Amino acid sequence: MQILLAEDDLETAGFITRGLEELGHAVLRADNGPDALHFAVTEPFDVLILDRLLPGLDGLAVLRRLRAADIHAPVLLLTALGRIEDRVEGLDAGADDYLVKPFAFSELAARLNALRRRPPANPEPTRLEHGSISLDLLKREVRREGKVIPLQPREFRLLEELLRGGDRVVTRTMLLERVWGYHFDPQTNIVDTHISRLRAKLNEGGKNDLIETVRGAGYRMRGND
Repeated sequence: MQILLAEDDLETAGFITRGLEELGHAVLRADNGPDALHFAVTEPFDVLILDRLLPGLDGLAVLRRLRAADIHAPVLLLTALGRIEDRVEGLDAGADDYLVKPFAFSELAARLNALRRRPPANPEPTRLEHGSISLDLLKREVRREGKVIPLQPREFRLLEELLRGGDRVVTRTMLLERVWGYHFDPQTNIVDTHISRLRAKLNEGGKNDLIETVRGAGYRMRGND
């Protein structure tokens, strides 16, 4: 899952992040309300974990603005406030679940899995297309002009992110976070190397290159071929 974790306590955030990444999830962290709101409205997430007492903009305010912006990703609220009234207030603001600190990581993971299993308000497409390229998210299959193109898992995820971005630039930082789960610059050309391999497979046989390099920024899909 792609998970946004908004938690200002570094120890708690590190504990949760390590556990989720060990389970294979990609986690983007924010330590204040404004950053959490920005990430949530600009990037797609499967689940959001919001601490209630975030600096700058508290968790309930972030949640209310997300719902007002028609963003319906499941939200799990974390809080040290255990009163019934506090839980009701959080649920009324649009939270899908509520977990009181301190908690066991196993319970957090189970609640996230339960939220993920709920049918989304607006189901995501199972197929992404651009020109002659189609990507089937259920079959994990990519075709160009009807021919299956075998891709490695990272290449598949790269193409998925580029197709979701459409004609918008997807930065290297975004790709590092979403595909590799990195929240720092590894000082390598890992993104460029994988993009080069992806291009070679998609363009085999002299086909037009539909992936555009935006110098100093990242990549985006070209106009239809």
